[in-house]
Amino acid sequence: MPDLVPPMLASSGALPSGPGWAYEFKWDGVRAIAYVDDGVRLLSRNDRDVTRAYPELDELAQLLPGRRAVLDGEIVALDAKGRPSFSALQHRMHVRAPSAALVSATPVRLYLFDLLHLDGRDLTRLPYAERRTALQELGLSGQSVDTPPHWTGDAGRDLSTAAADLGLEGVVAKQLGSSYEPGRRSPAWVKVPLNDTVEVIVGGYKPGAGRRAGTIGSLLLGMYDERDRLTYIGHVGTGFTQTVLRDLDHRLEPLRRPDPPFASPVPREHARHAVWVDPVLVGDVAFRSWTPDRRLRHPSWKGLRSDREPAEIRLQG
Repeated sequence: MPDLVPPMLASSGALPSGPGWAYEFKWDGVRAIAYVDDGVRLLSRNDRDVTRAYPELDELAQLLPGRRAVLDGEIVALDAKGRPSFSALQHRMHVRAPSAALVSATPVRLYLFDLLHLDGRDLTRLPYAERRTALQELGLSGQSVDTPPHWTGDAGRDLSTAAADLGLEGVVAKQLGSSYEPGRRSPAWVKVPLNDTVEVIVGGYKPGAGRRAGTIGSLLLGMYDERDRLTYIGHVGTGFTQTVLRDLDHRLEPLRRPDPPFASPVPREHARHAVWVDPVLVGDVAFRSWTPDRRLRHPSWKGLRSDREPAEIRLQG
């Protein structure tokens, strides 16, 4: 069994239609490759071992007694309506060894959608349709592990409508005949989010005022351009709870620096009282659109992403 299989990544695009495609819901969580061999080892998208962070997912080994497997999936936390919530997952994804109380208060589930190795056999070169069938035949469903369904035929548009009705993040389309391409962002998988979300790098913040006095008012955000320069792309001041603000303040305090990390100028009204930080924290923001000068329009903070590296966060186009 391999020690490392980097996850295959989806390309962004319009929803494909016609024969040869399968469709799955897009889950709002953290990607994980699960290695099962007398226990479970979980690696994040950036190959960090997150096994201890999610002790309830050891159930996967109980569902595969005596077998060895490598599986691809998404770790999610559910809200009160049973929908994956990235906000809820924030309580768990930054805690390396959660207490029993935290695990009980915010349980996670592992949604499996691909089978890469099984009992010494490499399945990555098989077509997606065959891998999915092999995964379903394992019957992996328990209290913390599940294998959500997928659909074929002309189901794409209906599934996208269902995702919107259910408040889910979107749809992923996968070519039935495609192999699994470890570590590659492939056009054989197409992600179609219902709302625009982008990963950003925190390069500083503006102190808060009024009810936010003594904490963070807004975060100053960047992405790397084609010349590896950190480019300012806007600021975000909404989407924060008091708990999130306290956590961000705790994380940003030791990262302070005297000068801005951005290669491009930050508007004077945001730079005047800014506190600059080393650009090492990555987060998600939802936003409406890009402005012509490549700034985020109406962004809202979703949360930090410990499964991303700053070097991965790139401006497109």
